[in-house]
Amino acid sequence: MTLLSVEHVTHDFAGLRAVADFNLHLEPRELVAVIGPNGAGKTTVFNLITGVYCPTAGRILFRGREISGRPSHRIVNSGIARTFQNIRLFRSLSVLDNVRAAHYGQARYSVFESMLGLPRFRRAESAIRDRSMELLSIFGLADMAEAQASSLPYGQQRRLEITRALATGPSLLLLDEPAAGMNPTEAEQLMDLIHRIHKEFDLTILLIEHQMRVVMGTAQRIVVMDFGVTIAQGTPDQIRSDPKVIKAYLGEETE
Repeated sequence: MTLLSVEHVTHDFAGLRAVADFNLHLEPRELVAVIGPNGAGKTTVFNLITGVYCPTAGRILFRGREISGRPSHRIVNSGIARTFQNIRLFRSLSVLDNVRAAHYGQARYSVFESMLGLPRFRRAESAIRDRSMELLSIFGLADMAEAQASSLPYGQQRRLEITRALATGPSLLLLDEPAAGMNPTEAEQLMDLIHRIHKEFDLTILLIEHQMRVVMGTAQRIVVMDFGVTIAQGTPDQIRSDPKVIKAYLGEETE
């Protein structure tokens, strides 16, 4: 079964068409990138998928069920997680608490049990802490568990944001410009991280990215947008040599 279907989706902002008749189909375990110039509508597509916006027209299905216009927290609980173009951590909380917070949508205890510290609450809290520490260990952040999130270097804050997204237990992960602001070494490490997540967590990944080295080095398939419209899609080799893409986005440099 197709994991995600975006079918003929259009979205307008006060008469301005940001996305026009957009279609996207993701199969389980695909790694797909969406590229395009600034203002092409890429992040709007992410916001439509995750319930920030409701489509003006068209529909979005996840595992065969329509999710168009559902509240964002319900979409997260259904198995879709995302990161943001501008890092959105709980900056005053610890690294560990940032990851713990992501588990609470799956918590199975009541407010009453929490207030009284009943056994089911204590067991759940212990399991959440253990799982959070396990994720931090996987991504090399366990030694910083008690550090304030804002104190982490930029690249590690990006890594923490991805770790927090994975804590929700998604089957589809949306990464919105994860290499933004990274130097070449950090971008190279990010590529390795994306490949590792894709393989070890058995995830489908949808990626928005401007750094073409990251896109070409990670994506199996690429969708190209310009002015809210899909102008091309294909493998990295096909996109690299597509005249429409070169004109709209890549310019003369295709390496």
